Amino acid sequence: MDAVKVAPDAYRVLLENDKVRVLELRIKPGEKIPMHSHRYSMVAYYFGATTHKWTLPDGKTQDMHLKAGEIVWSGPFAHGAENTGKTDVHLLIVEIK
Repeated sequence: MDAVKVAPDAYRVLLENDKVRVLELRIKPGEKIPMHSHRYSMVAYYFGATTHKWTLPDGKTQDMHLKAGEIVWSGPFAHGAENTGKTDVHLLIVEIK
């Protein structure tokens, strides 16, 4: 299921056209986002340092530790997310259609 439909309070669509979809994501400390998918390859920019945990479809988990200003590239994937840190997870996602 699409990330924006699963967690409309966390994801905000800033721009969408036939080439890209730009999302802003904010997850408060302790907040969880259920399993969802990202259908497109994407670039994510982290506004602040963050600690969060991903849960993959096979049940494995991955701890994420990112620095402010870090940029990450990813292909399409599915996961659930939990903010395990003490500050908001705040990032900009550009999905390439």
